[in-house]
Amino acid sequence: MAMPRPHSHPFVPYRPPRVPAEEGLRRGQRLHDLLDQRRSVRFFSSDPVPREAIELAVRTANTAPSGAHQQPWTFVAVRDAEVKHRIRLAAEAEERAFYGRDDIPEWHGALARLETGADKDYLDVVPWIVVVFAQKYSVTGAGRQKHYYVNESVGIACGMFISSLHAMGLATLTHTPNPMGFLTKILERPSSERPYIVFPIGYPAPDCEVPDLARKPLDQALVHYP
Repeated sequence: MAMPRPHSHPFVPYRPPRVPAEEGLRRGQRLHDLLDQRRSVRFFSSDPVPREAIELAVRTANTAPSGAHQQPWTFVAVRDAEVKHRIRLAAEAEERAFYGRDDIPEWHGALARLETGADKDYLDVVPWIVVVFAQKYSVTGAGRQKHYYVNESVGIACGMFISSLHAMGLATLTHTPNPMGFLTKILERPSSERPYIVFPIGYPAPDCEVPDLARKPLDQALVHYP
């Protein structure tokens, strides 16, 4: 029996059940098959989505690893129609400026096949908008505490949030108008946070369409070395 390691901070045993390799592969394949059906959606139904679904997705996001376990994220859920409309108007103003620029033709060209534009009417349609804020630092009784690996940590949490939504039959879109400072003002967030991603959340519209795209094949995504 191994001797317990000395620790200066509390530790607890971690003994997850060992999954046989074949069962592990079956589980992995089922997860892949589920997530391979996920698509970013811009055509939503206005059908209601229960508050519990949003809360469950955030609880799932909270299981993400983070730098020094600082969990540097805040999920702000918006259901109020007036606030959602204010977000839409401000986002569209930034998007019109982006699409009106003539100095980034490559970027516009990359987006062409997605047929995106400045109109974000879905922000009024969806039952929920969740805005994720990245916490640059936290303020405690001991003063300001810097957070580490914020972008990486929040990005992982957002990926798990998206996966949870998809598992519940919901759709979303990673919307990142630039700049996003208007979200700090509208949602009254502190200066220690910065807007990271806007997630419109709902069920796909009955007539929803998405671009005909293909995933990157494994031989382009994975390199075995050596």
